[in-house]
Amino acid sequence: MSSKEADPNSASAVNDGTDTPATEESGTPPPPLPPRPKVGSSSNGAKAPLVSLRRGKAGSRPELRTQATTAVSLTDIHTQTHYESPRENLAVSNARSRAGSTSGRSTLGRGAVDRHHSRNGSETEDTGSVFSYAPTLEAAGDVESLMGEALSTGQRSPAWKHSSGHQEERDLFDIVCDEDKDLSVSFDQEFNELGEVDADGDNEEALLQKWRSRLKHFLILSSAGKPIYTRHGDENLISGYIGVIQTIISFYKGSDDPLKAFTAGGTRFVILAEGPLYLVAISRLGESDSQLRAQLDALYMQILSTLTLPTLLHMFSNRPSTDLRRPLQGTEPLLSALADGFTKGSPSTLLSALECLKLRKSYRHGVNNTFLKVRSPNLLYGLIVAGGRLVSVVRPKKHSLHPSDLQLIFNMLFEAEGVKAGGGESWIPLCLPGFNKKGYLYMYVSFLNADDALKQDGPNNDNNNNDDDDDVHNRDTSTAPTPARPSNNSSPDDQIAIVLISGDKESFYELRQMRDDLVSALRFNQSLARIQTAVHAGRPTPTDLVPGTVIRHFLYKSRANVQFTMPTFAPHFATALSHRKLLSVYHGLHAAVHAKTSHLKVHHVVGAAHVALAWVTPAFELFCVAGPSASRNAVAQGANRIIQSVKREEERVFILGGAVF
Repeated sequence: MSSKEADPNSASAVNDGTDTPATEESGTPPPPLPPRPKVGSSSNGAKAPLVSLRRGKAGSRPELRTQATTAVSLTDIHTQTHYESPRENLAVSNARSRAGSTSGRSTLGRGAVDRHHSRNGSETEDTGSVFSYAPTLEAAGDVESLMGEALSTGQRSPAWKHSSGHQEERDLFDIVCDEDKDLSVSFDQEFNELGEVDADGDNEEALLQKWRSRLKHFLILSSAGKPIYTRHGDENLISGYIGVIQTIISFYKGSDDPLKAFTAGGTRFVILAEGPLYLVAISRLGESDSQLRAQLDALYMQILSTLTLPTLLHMFSNRPSTDLRRPLQGTEPLLSALADGFTKGSPSTLLSALECLKLRKSYRHGVNNTFLKVRSPNLLYGLIVAGGRLVSVVRPKKHSLHPSDLQLIFNMLFEAEGVKAGGGESWIPLCLPGFNKKGYLYMYVSFLNADDALKQDGPNNDNNNNDDDDDVHNRDTSTAPTPARPSNNSSPDDQIAIVLISGDKESFYELRQMRDDLVSALRFNQSLARIQTAVHAGRPTPTDLVPGTVIRHFLYKSRANVQFTMPTFAPHFATALSHRKLLSVYHGLHAAVHAKTSHLKVHHVVGAAHVALAWVTPAFELFCVAGPSASRNAVAQGANRIIQSVKREEERVFILGGAVF
């Protein structure tokens, strides 16, 4: 509205009726109008009704009713809501503040994104600010954050606070929507064995119905259509499906357009072709193609760890219809353990990183020095693993272990009962594909249970913080008694595994002696007791790291060290179903920030049962989840404080370099 145009409503409010309006005949300009009262108040101090924006003088800008976000571009901040549909994405910027008002527009509280649809059914104004409709004129203080938050917590409406209070009393993911009811029922039976088909085949249809109800399948077959492995059922039950899959893959391969993935009825099929093998993942858990392909690659690496690549290729080059089930006999538990871990949710596989046991820098330094002191000449790699987490690694200067190789070792150690048999001592030929997929290495494994680790052969040093351990490392341990062979009577979380890898297949007794010397030295300088204490302490909760935070769980990956850390899953994600739902959220965040067409640095998701945040930089990746009523400001502040906490504890939660010879 220009300065010469008057609002009829406002003019009648300030004109006393004595002024005579100017006419075109008189040519006399009208007298100036008195100044407008300030918004929200009148000249006598009484409240005045809100009036429309108008310019005070030519060239001036109207007062904005809301504050803009700090989002610089669509690639910096990305907000996603799941209140109506889990697949709708909304990018958030400050463009919506310039949009014209439409009929039926609602006022939004903080933390929610309004979705308006145009007459043709498409979403409109999808780049608007979430604060363009905030029911306030100005923010109480500057609380802008990484996510562009501009409203303080105290400005929420009473209705929002009332509903939020009830939500916070419930655990995360307790809210089960209609599409989750089938998941809840199916997941309880996901890992039950189907059974075998009767001789007369009367139960075949019932078994097929159970097989089709599974949420996730892994199939491995040869290029000739021979079944090799299936997670659910047996080859007699699903031979028809195997034939259909092989026909589809062969059709596209013959047209020089290999089939990589397709969707059928809400189920995603991802295919990985590796030489003479086809690996197929069938999932209804919402994982991306790249995530499923990484899981198939891990299964393929498990096969190579048993056969090596030259052996595999030689078998099929001589006889394309080779039945690979006989050479792989005995490895089904390893493949099934990997597959079940992927279905339950594996942070290590998702992040392609390792988790380390939190230990004081001086304690870990003492373990490394002891490792180097008793090292055998034929040792290639040495590992100490406690509670499924890496404690120490000894490696050559120019070689490092690939995370996928370590995942294979961990899966073999803690999932295969045969490895822990025979008194917890094993000698295993093993191919590490990340190191060299053409040959075998030889792995000596010895387990220590809780009682073995806490036996003391040396002086009773306490476990208090003591940074000066150099004199302890260098003491003579030749008089320490030789430890007895370990027994296997404790849970995996209490077990400490010593893994010694060599390229010499005749070095069993040499590595066995090294193990005895290492255990004696670690007991003498109290290192085993310190490791066991750290295992018993378990993972901290998010509030242990950041008191008062709204974050319920997080994954922090150090990209330089290819390692990650996380808090305990209890109490909010202690059940198998809640754990799976949490990992599904992480899979969605990971897929969004790592998509080929995406350049997101920060990704914010608002759902009916959670608020989630992904933050990616060249140094780290952070994925965190909070309750449904947590504000973006609180989540962003919690993420900042978690990063600061991990940075302070970096030398404890990560292995920086390890012991190198």
